[in-house]
Amino acid sequence: MASQQEQLRVQELGDFLRTRRGRIAPESVGLPRGERRRTPGLRRAEVAQLAGVSVDWYTWLEQGRPISVSIQVLESLVQALQLDTNEREHLFFLAHQQPPPEGTSLRETVSATLQHFLDHLDLSPAFAIGPRWDIVAWNDAARVVLYDFPHMTPRERNILWLTFASASHRQRIIDWDKHARRILAQFRTSYGRFPGDPWMTELIADLQTISPEFRAWWSNHEVLRGPEGQKVLKHPQAGILAFEHLMFQMYDEPDLKVVVYTPIKEGETGEKIRQLLVQGYGPMETVRP
Repeated sequence: MASQQEQLRVQELGDFLRTRRGRIAPESVGLPRGERRRTPGLRRAEVAQLAGVSVDWYTWLEQGRPISVSIQVLESLVQALQLDTNEREHLFFLAHQQPPPEGTSLRETVSATLQHFLDHLDLSPAFAIGPRWDIVAWNDAARVVLYDFPHMTPRERNILWLTFASASHRQRIIDWDKHARRILAQFRTSYGRFPGDPWMTELIADLQTISPEFRAWWSNHEVLRGPEGQKVLKHPQAGILAFEHLMFQMYDEPDLKVVVYTPIKEGETGEKIRQLLVQGYGPMETVRP
């Protein structure tokens, strides 16, 4: 016999499904309204038709019967009931008692709110990385400390390409081997979510051709999340710059990562960046392999 908690869960699931279908006008999904429709929204049979399941099965689901629901069927219900991101997650929690698989969007843009956040970090170079590890947004501090991002191609703005294909970038990184291995392991973790992505596949093939280190280390299959730590850069004008390094994921966009370099007090890194910004220092040259 199902526990009281389980009964409440499936009852909540049924109620949620009923309210979602009740808000959808039949004509909005290409179905006739008809004259005998006593309640607003879709009928159970219509939801079943749109989701590609049997009417009996969907009825049992709304009634709280103890039936199993696959990820594929839940995704069909998400589409049929026009659920948004929050509603999709709620549906999966009610049906599976766990969140849905993360989406596979490869969106390469950021919101105005995130750009505003980056711009107001002042002396902390900060940038956003998309799912393919392209730098998709940045602030002025990142521009003067790192590269002329606005005038770089998407390939040149890719973190993996910068790390392994750019000789000038290598010269600016203290302990490049350790840095490169960490970047590769972090990228490998992301790549596991998008195996076979054509853009990533081409990038990996090109790096295997031009970088012996990448070619040797890629086969190790090392994986790593984004740890906190310190980073030291050799800037051609400002000299040594030392930072605390932090990477975090956006709550609403799990494939979008934000990287912030916070200047360390020792070495006057913050003051050096301030001078670069005040003097209108032109950004470091665009990277070429």
